[in-house]
Parts: sequence; C-alpha cells; structure tokens
Amino acid sequence: MIEREISLNLRRKLFQGKVITLLGARQTGKTTLLKSLFEANREESLWLNADEYDIKERFNQPTSTQLKALIGNKKLVIIDEAQQIDNIGLALKLLIDNYPEIQVIATGSSAFELKNKTNEPLTGRKFEFHLFPISYGEMVKHTHELVEQRMLSHRLVFGMYPEVIMHPGNEIERLKSLSDSFLYKDLLMLEDIKKPEKLVKLLQALAYQVGNEVSYNEIGNLIGLNSKTVESYIQLLEKSFVIFRLSSFSRNLRNELKASKKIYFYDNGIRNALISSFQLLEGRQDIGALWENYLVSERQKRNLYGHHHTNIYFWRTKEKQEIDYIEEFDGRLHAYEFKWKPEMKYRFSKTFTNAYPSSNLQFIHRENMHDFIMNQ
Repeated sequence: MIEREISLNLRRKLFQGKVITLLGARQTGKTTLLKSLFEANREESLWLNADEYDIKERFNQPTSTQLKALIGNKKLVIIDEAQQIDNIGLALKLLIDNYPEIQVIATGSSAFELKNKTNEPLTGRKFEFHLFPISYGEMVKHTHELVEQRMLSHRLVFGMYPEVIMHPGNEIERLKSLSDSFLYKDLLMLEDIKKPEKLVKLLQALAYQVGNEVSYNEIGNLIGLNSKTVESYIQLLEKSFVIFRLSSFSRNLRNELKASKKIYFYDNGIRNALISSFQLLEGRQDIGALWENYLVSERQKRNLYGHHHTNIYFWRTKEKQEIDYIEEFDGRLHAYEFKWKPEMKYRFSKTFTNAYPSSNLQFIHRENMHDFIMNQ
C-alpha cells in the first residue's frame, strides 16, 4: 500500500479532545487510509457507514445518551460517508462536548457537503485534514526517484489517482469513471447547480485554459452563463478539490495585472479526461500546459501537506511579460519559470528583476524538478 503523507500527522492528532474531519475529492484514498487506522486498533474501534439506512436513523434527532449507547465502550469511531447524515455537525458536537475521551473521525465522498454541515457546529472543536491524489513525494517513497523520472511522461497524461496508478493498462477507463464521479455524483446533485450541462462545459473550458489567464466574462460568453454564475461554479469546484486558483502578483508597477487569475487542476489525468485527450506526450501541442499544471499541483500538495505557509501567485504585465509561478515566504519572493526541455534558454523579465531585485529566480525543468517539488 502507498503510504500517504498525512498519515503520521493524522495519528499525532488522535485523542486530543477534538473531532477529525478528513476531506478530499472522490477516490483519493480517504477510506483506504482510515481502514488501515481501523485495522490497527480493531478491538477499540467502531466503523459506521452512513450509507446504510439504519446508521442514518440512529443519528436522527440524537441525544448524547443515544450516541453513547451506539458507540458503547469503543475509543475510536470512524463515520464514513458522514455527509449522508443531515445533522452530522450537531451529532459530532454532542459527542465531543460530552465524551472528549472518544476520538471521532468523519469523512465522506462529498467534501463540499461534509464541510458545509460541520463548519459551524465544530468551530474550535476539530482538526481538518485534506487528502489529494497521490503526490510525487509519496510515489518516490513507494518506488524510487529514478522510477518516477521514467514514469513522468505517463503521469503528465494519466495523473496520480490511486485507481489509475493501481490499474496500469486501464488508465483511460478509470479516468473516465472518475471524471463522471466528480461531475454527476457530487457537484451536479447540489441545489446550486441549476444548469448541469453548463458545468461540464465550464470544466472543459478550464481544461483548455490551463496555464493561461482566465476571464469569467469570456468563459461565460463561451458557454452561455453570466460571470457571477461562472464564479460561483468555480468556487464550488474549488471546495470540491477539483481545481484551485492562482492570483496575479502586483506591488510596484502600474502595468502589472492586478486582478487576474489562473486555474489549475489537482490532477492532470482528470484534466485530460474532461477533454478526452490521452495521446502520448510526444507530439502533443499542450506539453507546456501539462508540465505547468503538474508542477504547480505537486508544489501545492507539498506545501499543504508540509504546512509550508506561503503565498502563491503568477506574474504578468499588460505587455505580456510573465513569470509562471511565484511564492512568497521568509520575507522574499521566489520566482519560477517552467520549461519541459532542459536545453531551452530562458531569461527572466528585466521589468520584474528591476522591480524586485532581491527575488530568488529559478528555471525548473524535468532534470531539476525533484528538488523543486520536494526540498526547496
């Protein structure tokens, strides 16, 4: 089994008088991770699957006494598919307030629903963990850096979902199933989605625009939605861990773009599944976009798992001078340009270097990507 980065941190937070919520997109391995924890403590653990009708009923208008009767003497309680319970937030609050010695972990396939139902009741009462598709760092520990270097072209096309990695030869079928799960089982069932076919078109439009500035007005005109609806849909996609945004960096110059954004997918394979683009890397016209999405998403996983508190941006001027990716930490800007081919020559914009002379500048390609993702 591939060991997940958050596993050790999650175990360290056990039995500290707070609920643990484990959030993430479908099929990222949340249940698998918790099953290993359950098996390691089977005698003292209780697994409740809220997909089952009788389990949901036991949480209907609960009292602390009724909940304790359900749990008995178990010390660790894992509630899977917890978003299926209407008042899960209240139930978890009753448990932690009355029985702080019991460790409750709640997870589910709809991160958006679960977060919505638990945020307010569990204010100050929970530790929240996020699980993403398998990271480069997790795969390096599972196999070897050399193996992952050899698999890089494959990862750029098919991504890093456990289902995909564990079923070589069936990547396209698995990815199609996964992308349908994102669209039809999670987001399209939400009341806020009034025009489901538009959401599909929105995701496809975003897939084609990876690495480019995104205009809500332009996308809205393209797919037939107003810009406010586009923005609300994008916010839902973010909360469901499908995509994330980068804002433009601006501080010193009048010609810097100040309110622009770029959007990336947490997984290359999902991005490619949305537009049915699975051809081999050689000869693809979107190698640059795939490489940029892969590096930014892997860096995002690394920062979130490692609790690296950094602001992330891209930079562009009205004259179209640009830098792919910027992080701000330790009181300094760190600017990165991404190029697939190591032999490509590139110079950083003098406009940027003159405006921010103390910045750390790096050119990231496939021969030095390991240090960028893992160590810097």
